[in-house]
Amino acid sequence: MAHRWLGIVGTVLLVSTVFPVRLVAQTERGPYARIAILRPHDGDTVDFEAGYIRHLEWHRQANDTWVWYGWNVTFGERQRWFVYATFGHSAAGLDDPVAPAEDERDNISNVTPHAQYLGNALYEYLPGLSRGTGEPQPTARLELTTVDLNPGAEAAFEKALSTGQPTLQGETLWYRMVAGGTAPRYVRLRPRANLSAILAGSGEQTLPDRVSHLIAKTTIEILTLRPRMSYGLSVARQ
Repeated sequence: MAHRWLGIVGTVLLVSTVFPVRLVAQTERGPYARIAILRPHDGDTVDFEAGYIRHLEWHRQANDTWVWYGWNVTFGERQRWFVYATFGHSAAGLDDPVAPAEDERDNISNVTPHAQYLGNALYEYLPGLSRGTGEPQPTARLELTTVDLNPGAEAAFEKALSTGQPTLQGETLWYRMVAGGTAPRYVRLRPRANLSAILAGSGEQTLPDRVSHLIAKTTIEILTLRPRMSYGLSVARQ
């Protein structure tokens, strides 16, 4: 009985020691973001959204400390596709998400039957090119610009954008892709309150002429925030 009691005490001490360490790793702030893409199956949008919302409920019950954004592509070739993302993580935090095996099982049960996974990339926030904190404001609209560079153009591209950083007028967040797609790739997020604000700032949308020869392809999309398909955001539910 004494050995059993010592074993119970040891287990309690181990859990009480490990849990704070894991919590610190999960909540530690850093420059890394994960941005992923889902394409709902044709005619299955309603079931996809219901399944995704059920999956977010799993995150709530698991006490996930991460914030998850959810958007639909409203204007762009990927119209109706779903973009989900999480921002502001350290490398250690990315190594220690909440219950990954259970997360995957719930995902397979609720989301996978209704959608196709078409992208999952890691990005690093670039404060020297940006105006903002690296975590976008949860505004109703988001302009997403994806820039694919010619090989070897990264340093010149970043140098050119850094010179224009002091003139940025609104929240403008640049990220460099670390893994998960064609490289070199950068994305720019510009959160805005509405479509009018995006159109009014169309002059800021254009990249400087001095970087045009460095770019292989640029894609601009406008996304709409889905509060009910987000987790941990301080916005009113729709």
